[in-house]
Amino acid sequence: MEATYAGAVPELKFNSTFELLIAVILSAQCTDKRVNAVTPALFAAADTPEKFLALGQSRLEELIRSCGFYRAKAKNILGACRMIVDEFNGEVPTAFDDLLKLPGVGRKTANVVTSVAFKEPAIAVDTHVFRIANRLQLATGSTPLEVELGLQRAIPKSKWADAHHWLIWHGRKLCRARAPLCDECPLKAVCPYRINQSQRSDAIEDRCTNRAGGEPRTH
Repeated sequence: MEATYAGAVPELKFNSTFELLIAVILSAQCTDKRVNAVTPALFAAADTPEKFLALGQSRLEELIRSCGFYRAKAKNILGACRMIVDEFNGEVPTAFDDLLKLPGVGRKTANVVTSVAFKEPAIAVDTHVFRIANRLQLATGSTPLEVELGLQRAIPKSKWADAHHWLIWHGRKLCRARAPLCDECPLKAVCPYRINQSQRSDAIEDRCTNRAGGEPRTH
C-alpha cells in the first residue's frame, strides 16, 4: 500500500487548522468532493471562529446547505466556534480530549485534525478505513473504535498518519463498497476478502456443474 499510494494526502482543501476542522465536520455523511465545492465560498465569507459566529445560524445554513444535514452541522459548527473562542482563546485545541469536547467532533474528526494539522500519530476511521481494515483483516471489529485500536496494534506508530491516507485512497480507487476491483488490486494475492470471494465463486461453480451433470473441476 505504501508503494501504491506513496504521497497520498487529504482530498479536503483547507488553509488553516480551523478550516480543516470545519471541513471535516462538514464531511460527515458527505463526500469530500462536495465539501470542496462548498468551502471556497464558505471560507471567503468566514475563516475564523469569530467570523463564523458573526454569520449566524441562518446564513451558515445557506452556505453549507448542499452538504446535507446542514441544520445540525451549522448548529454544531457554531457551538464549536463558541467553545473555541470562550475556552481556547480562539485557537483550535491541540489536546485530543479537548477536541472531543467540541460540538460535532467525534474520534474521526479529532484524529484527522491531530494527524493532519498537528502532525501527531493518529488513525482516523471513516467508512473507507473501516471497510478496508476488516476486508484485509488488518483490524477486525464491529465499531470504528475497535478498528482504530486494532490498526494501532497492527501498524507501526510512525506510519499511522500515512496509513490512514493509504487506506482511504485504496477504498476510493479499488476496494469499493460495491463491486471492488479485485483483479486490479496490488494486494489480491494476500487479501483475505478476495481469496474468500474467489473460493466462494469456485464452490458455486462446482455446485452448478454437478447439477448440470458435469464433472466438478479440480484445483
